[in-house]
This record gives sequence, structure tokens and C-alpha cells, in this order.
Amino acid sequence: MSADERAPTWDRPASSERGREQRFREQVLAELPVLLRVARRLTRDAADAEDLVQDTLVRAYRAFDRFDGRYPRAWLLTILRNTHSNQLRKRRPDLMDDEVAGRIPDRGRGGRVDGVAEAALHDDLDPVVRSALAGLSAKHRAVVALVDIDGLTYKEAADMLEVPVGTVMSRLHRARAKVRTHLEAHGITGVQR
Repeated sequence: MSADERAPTWDRPASSERGREQRFREQVLAELPVLLRVARRLTRDAADAEDLVQDTLVRAYRAFDRFDGRYPRAWLLTILRNTHSNQLRKRRPDLMDDEVAGRIPDRGRGGRVDGVAEAALHDDLDPVVRSALAGLSAKHRAVVALVDIDGLTYKEAADMLEVPVGTVMSRLHRARAKVRTHLEAHGITGVQR
């Protein structure tokens, strides 16, 4: 560890801080589109999604010195998920009326999907596709939304959902097969197998 790294932030040379900011921009800011897409699915509100991403970036910046530089997207998605969970926990009073409880994803159903799956149904999708997704279970819709719609890797989706990668792959395979069957039943051909 160099003397610059051991010195408190206010004692570090400006060049060291500029280098840190440059590394942050290079590794983290490139992931903003993915963070925003996932945050929109979690919050179902554009303003809340932007707030969630901003909180995530603040936390990431504070912890950037401890980040090893590998897999920035997975690291950021973990921070995003944890930040979202903390926000939900803080907002949730002990006793809730039904209206508020209904807005908290999977409340009382034992699920952990955090609204990702349900939000996939509200996108600007073709009605037949939306119908096919609606026919999936919440856990299958979540995997389709994260991997096929948001473009996350299996590992990133597994981290978001806190399940093994193999579970993501299995759920995605089953979900795609069900969607394909639904689309073919509605006359949409050319669906790849």
C-alpha cells in the first residue's frame, strides 16, 4: 500500500483522487443503462428508479476502494438489490393497510422476486407476448425479465434473485418453452427452438 493510499482522503494528492474518479467512470458508469432498467423493474416508477440508481452509485463510490475491479455489473447489481431491499424495509411500517401491503412485491406469498416479474407485464410488449408472460409463474417471469428483456447474464440474474445459476438456467429454459408454446398456439411462427 502506497503512502497515498494510506493517507486520509483530505490528505491525498488531487491526482490520486482524479485517478480514482476516472477508474470509477470507466468501470461503473458504463453499467448505468442496465442499472436503470433493473431499477425500473424493481420500483415500477421512473423517478424512484432514478433515486435507487443514484443511491446505488453513491454506495458504490464509497466502497470503490474495496472493489477488486472484476465483474462491475454483478457488483453494482448486488448493491442495487441490497439498497432496494433496505429502502423497502425502511418504508414498510409494522402494521400496514391492504393498499400499502399490495404494493410491496410478493408480500405474504413467500416470494422473493421484488416485482421484477410483474413489471415485465407492464412494458410495451405485444399483447400476445404479454399474455404468454402472464401465464408464467412469478419466478419464471422474473428470470425472463432479467435475462431476455434486460439482457443480464445468468450469473447477474442469479445474484439479483439470490438463487444458483443453474436454477436461473432451468427456470429460463422452462419459461421459454412455455412462451414458445403459447406463441405457436396463437399463430406466431418462426419462434426459435
